[in-house]
Amino acid sequence: MERTLVILKPGTVQRGLIGEVISRFEKRGLKLVAMKMKQLTPEILDVHYAHLADKPFFNWLKDAMMAAPVILCCWEGFEAVKVVREMAGATNGRKAVPGTIRGDYSVSSQENIVHTSDSVENAKIELERFFSPEDYCEYPSPLDKYLYAPDEH
Repeated sequence: MERTLVILKPGTVQRGLIGEVISRFEKRGLKLVAMKMKQLTPEILDVHYAHLADKPFFNWLKDAMMAAPVILCCWEGFEAVKVVREMAGATNGRKAVPGTIRGDYSVSSQENIVHTSDSVENAKIELERFFSPEDYCEYPSPLDKYLYAPDEH
């Protein structure tokens, strides 16, 4: 099974949307295998958003991501990266389709509820950045046979 990172951003925490967002992933059939609350630092954000360092909004992005704690989640499932990205919707909440997380809870390009890994390769890198091996909980789900075809395990 594939794993991916989801960060519930400070605005999600402040707006009391943690449970709603998490329940959407659960209802879709993804399995939560690691989760923690953390106050992000400039140092970790410099690494995490290094690909945006030359953008004019970089410092504002860092400030926004440190405005309150975040919830870091690792979700597991068949093609989890793709499923989570589609559930999140377009980065700009104004352009996100209703029914997606951003389409239902965001009207901003930056205050857009969640960060999601954009590829399997980046998911691995990002998960290693925020979680250590002991943070993961392996457990069987009796629902797997109702969620996946035999060739999707």
